Amino acid sequence: MRRCASGHVYDAAGWQCPECGNEPARVDGYLSFAPALARKNEGFPADSFPQLAKLEEGHFWFEARNRLLLWVLERYFPNPANFLEAGCGTGFVLAAICKRFPQARVSGSEIYIEGLPFASGRVPGAILFQMDARSMPFESEFDVIGAFDVLEHIEEDEAVLHEMHRALRPGGGLVLTVPQHPFLWSAVDDYSYHKRRYTRAELVRKLRASGFEILMVTSFVSVLLPAMFLSRWRQRDPKALDPCAELKLNRAVNWCLAKALGCERRLVQSGISLPFGGSLLIAARRVSPP
Repeated sequence: MRRCASGHVYDAAGWQCPECGNEPARVDGYLSFAPALARKNEGFPADSFPQLAKLEEGHFWFEARNRLLLWVLERYFPNPANFLEAGCGTGFVLAAICKRFPQARVSGSEIYIEGLPFASGRVPGAILFQMDARSMPFESEFDVIGAFDVLEHIEEDEAVLHEMHRALRPGGGLVLTVPQHPFLWSAVDDYSYHKRRYTRAELVRKLRASGFEILMVTSFVSVLLPAMFLSRWRQRDPKALDPCAELKLNRAVNWCLAKALGCERRLVQSGISLPFGGSLLIAARRVSPP
């Protein structure tokens, strides 16, 4: 079901509301549900998209996160007919999901219009649009919604969780990753426009308050936590910050780190919930009104 800017809910093939005639704008050829924020907002440095698009493929962290996310989706939501990634960025995760679930109708949203051409190049079959996750134009529409390192960029994260609850079908699934442990806060978080680093208890509480049942929760990037702490401690001075230092690794280091996270993934797959780690992963299900 679709929801127009006036609040009318309707079921139609197009985007013109049959009640009021309202339809979304287009920006650079993409449907835009928040055009005022399409080119400038406070959620993310828009100039990061070109660099991310070059560095994601083959990088140990992005590859390891993809493998873990695909396992979670297969384990808890194995046959999604209609999937949305909120905050799809350059489409790196979305491309992996399309490949693993070719039967699914896959959509991706991004608040910055600059990210969508990159996603379109990687996932030409996906439905892509510009959207503010605090105001989603859907109701009971998706089987699964994913948001991967997105919530921490939004001050009103609880409003986003309520919107996701409304956009999911009853019993639908939600998969989230966020940065974890406030003690890891550094100039990297400031540069990345983060509003917070989460604790496990905080995110679980917010999800339950929004009408979700927790299916699984685990930390990841656990084996690298000491190295992360040291790196972030060294970068506590913004003047010494190299925001891309963690993305530019030589092949040998990248290979070793990939192997370490592969071992960690197998622990999670065996049913172990890791208590500490640079990131937090949660799978949840819509079970009640928020």
